[in-house]
Amino acid sequence: MAKYLVKADYKSKGTQGVIKEGGSGRRAAVKHAVEALGGKLESFYFAYGDIDAYVICDLPDPISAIALSLAVNGTGAVTVGTIPLITPEDVDAAAKKAVAYRAPGAAAAGKGKSQK
Repeated sequence: MAKYLVKADYKSKGTQGVIKEGGSGRRAAVKHAVEALGGKLESFYFAYGDIDAYVICDLPDPISAIALSLAVNGTGAVTVGTIPLITPEDVDAAAKKAVAYRAPGAAAAGKGKSQK
C-alpha cells in the first residue's frame, strides 16, 4: 500500500459540520472513508493557518487516492490536496536509476562540438 498526506481546507459549510459533529466525529468519518477504500488511517490532526487538517493514510493504489480526493472535493465543504509520500528506500532506488535527460539549452552528449 502507498502512503499519502492529505491536506484539508474546510470551507464555511465544512467548518459548520466540524463544529456540529466535533473533531473526533470528523476523524471517525475520514477513517470510515479510508477503510471503505481498503486503506488504513494512520493519523488525523487539526491545525490552524492555511491548512485546517492533516491526514496520513495508506491506500491500496493511486486510483483509490484519486477517488477519495474526488469524493471529498466534490462536496464543496472541503478542499483537499493529496500528496503521495515516498520512502527513503524508494528515493535510494530512484537515485540509482539511469535517466536519459537533457536540461533545456544543454548540448546532447557527444554533440554540440564540431568534429575536426
